[in-house]
Amino acid sequence: MSRRRYLTFLPAALALSALLGCKPVPFTEAEKKAVASLSLSSLPPLPADPSNRYADEPAAAALGATLFFDQRLSRNGDVACSTCHLADRQFQDDRPLGVGISTTSRRTMPLADVARSPFLFWDGRRDSLWAQALGPLEDAREHGGTRAAYAHFVKDNFAARYAPIFGPLPDLSDVPASASPLGGETEKVAWAAMSEAQQEAVNRVFADIGKAIAAFERSIVHEKTRFDRFAEAVASGVEPEGDAALTDEEFAGLRLFVGKANCIECHNGPRFTDDHFHNTGIPPADGLSEDLGRQAGVAQVLADPFNCLGLYSDAAPEACKELRFMVKSGPELRRAYKTPSLRGVADRPPYMHAGQIPTLEAVVDHYARAPKSREGKSEVVPLKLSESERAALVAFLKTLSN
Repeated sequence: MSRRRYLTFLPAALALSALLGCKPVPFTEAEKKAVASLSLSSLPPLPADPSNRYADEPAAAALGATLFFDQRLSRNGDVACSTCHLADRQFQDDRPLGVGISTTSRRTMPLADVARSPFLFWDGRRDSLWAQALGPLEDAREHGGTRAAYAHFVKDNFAARYAPIFGPLPDLSDVPASASPLGGETEKVAWAAMSEAQQEAVNRVFADIGKAIAAFERSIVHEKTRFDRFAEAVASGVEPEGDAALTDEEFAGLRLFVGKANCIECHNGPRFTDDHFHNTGIPPADGLSEDLGRQAGVAQVLADPFNCLGLYSDAAPEACKELRFMVKSGPELRRAYKTPSLRGVADRPPYMHAGQIPTLEAVVDHYARAPKSREGKSEVVPLKLSESERAALVAFLKTLSN
């Protein structure tokens, strides 16, 4: 299909525009503004993380990169962060559910620009990138280790790199080889038998592991795509040409995205996400235990000892606005899940928090039909889209992947 020109339209494009329900006229000023707001060129500088004083230290990022790819950070020695977050697959794994030591109950999320998000995971159960990194390490289905074991591992293998960044490692000679408040019964007993000072020392080393990994992950960013080149041309008032131009169908899909279909309501900004949590009527995945989404995530982030207000955070309390003022209760939290970024979306099926929907076409169909949620209330309302309009939306979404 030919590339659509932004300021003028070829006769052949007029018929297709009518078929797709898109008027053969240039963007309105409001549409131009909406399109420009989605471009990576409008992305502001990465903000500091006040809870992680090492977030932008190169040495911390280098250590974090090593830890990210180290399979020894797991109970069986076979699982690293990179096991699910594959560098050549947008730092995700293409699976419906993540698989570490065993199968998890959620889809692996990509990591590009995730450092900009105030809450992490599909349910927002962690409020910083470093706190998020700690969760899988002790999850029995993912890395399956314990914080005491990780502290010993760092001391045995990375003491020379750790100390210049975080300071001298504590004395761990009397700390059990494996202990954690989240481990198995034996490990919980071992943790309870430790002194408060020992527990705090282990927790600090454990937190530093997360802070190093987060420093590395902050370097993972989105790359510009054909859509960005198009949006930059539109914002500059020049005719998109060559690789910056969109086909007739893609152009119509973009217009639907910011207009009639209103996808931009939740998938907004340069990362195509509002970073909020929504119930959109996605059905539970078969065979999995009850998943209440954000409703459960709120309780977990408040209880997390590594949250922004916790002892191991480097932030002053007044810097923890997201945690202090988040919505903590209400029916809208039940089965609400984080809005994922749409960047690169065409390259990572299946979709939703547990891979319930196999294709982009099926995703568009779901939002057009807007089925009722099995629990809570879906925010989505039915939308009349023709087959050509649905195809146009999918065509536009593919411009976010190349």
